[in-house]
Amino acid sequence: MNSEDGLADTATKVPEVTLLFWIVKIAATTLGEIGGDAVSMSLNLGYLVASAIFAALFLLAVAAQIKATRFHPFLYWATIIATTTVGTTLADFADRSLGIGYSGGTALLFALLMISLLVWHRSTGSVSISSIRTPSAEIFYWVTIMCSQTLGTALGDWTADSAGVGYLGGALVFGALLTLVALAHYRTKLSGTLLFWTAFIVTRPLGAVVGDFVDKPLASGGLALSRYTASAAILVFIASCLLLFKQKPAVRLH
Repeated sequence: MNSEDGLADTATKVPEVTLLFWIVKIAATTLGEIGGDAVSMSLNLGYLVASAIFAALFLLAVAAQIKATRFHPFLYWATIIATTTVGTTLADFADRSLGIGYSGGTALLFALLMISLLVWHRSTGSVSISSIRTPSAEIFYWVTIMCSQTLGTALGDWTADSAGVGYLGGALVFGALLTLVALAHYRTKLSGTLLFWTAFIVTRPLGAVVGDFVDKPLASGGLALSRYTASAAILVFIASCLLLFKQKPAVRLH
């Protein structure tokens, strides 16, 4: 067995967590916010129809990801983007169409995320990305990500709107929280898995408020930029990152 075969045997189908991972993750969550709003609002399809469209894309992407035999960066990040778009429209549907508000939506989605993590841990014994080595673990991984992306949208909207912080203020709040998580990673002995999921959750509302700042009307504190143009620009940025910088798969735990 050569070294490449050995690496393939121990590699997962998710990327190792590096600075590039977080840069692309924030860009993907911002794209999801703007892209979700483009379909539900700009195309006037509404939150329910948009959610159905993005849910179908999400399921197709997850099925392709699970069927794959090795890590494919573009497939992985396409699936992440699918979770952010469906998360955006689902959160908006829960917050606005169901009438439970941002605080109610945030509480409901936080509970669903905790349940997902708990069931995953009880079923497999770990929620670490390095332990993802079976289709069932992959399913738990993607369900948890989808829940975290949906929660992040609701939390970002609640912070920017209901809490009165605004889009830029929200970006500063979540940026500061992400910085604290990074400091905890380097300066403390807190669980790496705990810090990973905390950072993963926090990057979603950060992307949500940045996305809203880009496309919301000037009167609402946004830049009123075209959702289609902004989505295309961010998509090009993500593709450029993946083409210019090679991502390695995370290594499995045995």
